[in-house]
Amino acid sequence: MIAIPDGLVRTTVDREGAPGAAWIAELPGLAAELLEHWGCVPDGVATHGGVGLVLPVRPGTGHPAGRTAGRTAVLKVSFPHPGNVHEPDAFAVWAGRGAVRLYERDVERFAMLLERVSPATLAEVRDSDEVVTVAGRLSRRLAVPAPPRPPGCPPGLPRLSDRAPDWETRLRADAASLPHALPARTVAAALATVRDLARAQPDLLVHGDLHARNILRAEREPWLAVDPKGYLGDPAYDGGTLLTAHALTLLDAADVRRAILRALDAFAEAAELDRERTRRWAQLHAVQAAFRGRRHGFRRARSGPERDRLTRYADQLAEVLTSG
Repeated sequence: MIAIPDGLVRTTVDREGAPGAAWIAELPGLAAELLEHWGCVPDGVATHGGVGLVLPVRPGTGHPAGRTAGRTAVLKVSFPHPGNVHEPDAFAVWAGRGAVRLYERDVERFAMLLERVSPATLAEVRDSDEVVTVAGRLSRRLAVPAPPRPPGCPPGLPRLSDRAPDWETRLRADAASLPHALPARTVAAALATVRDLARAQPDLLVHGDLHARNILRAEREPWLAVDPKGYLGDPAYDGGTLLTAHALTLLDAADVRRAILRALDAFAEAAELDRERTRRWAQLHAVQAAFRGRRHGFRRARSGPERDRLTRYADQLAEVLTSG
């Protein structure tokens, strides 16, 4: 029987409630069925990401053929959720270019066999310039034209532009209902980005959740991306997700404003993106994070003094990026 990591049990049940608990109960049997179906056996201890089980595997005895022949891999099984639907689609488009390779997929069970790489992440690198430069170069490589959709096929990859109305509605509701210290011009700038940039975007595949923990060390390439959302849209959107997450590592910098703007400049240059466009997306992400932190807390702190400190920092980040 496959042991499910306690961290995955806890976060899934906390986030999903009874459906999450039911899925966790079924997960050992589900993983065993998938291993048998794909002719693999466990090859290490199970770990987890934010939403799923990650189990190192190798081809089992009597299964020398197939796409994993002679290769180690990982079995990833994610909690069934709309946000997890298009991860394998993105991997299939990239075909190993800047991201881990997809060997097999099971759409109904939200499962994949993926190329195994090191568990070491870009978040473990201490040099801020290196982090944003690596992420920027990877973002540039991942931003590829949307694959054509054959006639009669169901809708393909989701578009970020379709989320713009919800972003605007949520921003206005949060600004009106949540106690906050964000200046009116900071909220107005975020709304302007939704209006000016979010509603019409290019047909490029973007990661959708690019941050340093989703970039892993590898041998085939120095760094490879994992856990994409698989959206079509503006590559500068990924700059926003990266910079908002990376800003937490700059919390104790001697000059926070300078450190934030340096990271913005380095990412935009490495990704070959317009600096102003990247700044605006990052500012929108920062405002959303400031409101989300007030509603739900942060990954590092759901409540208490640390959440209050992170909320103040999210406000500061948003204001720096408003005037940056």
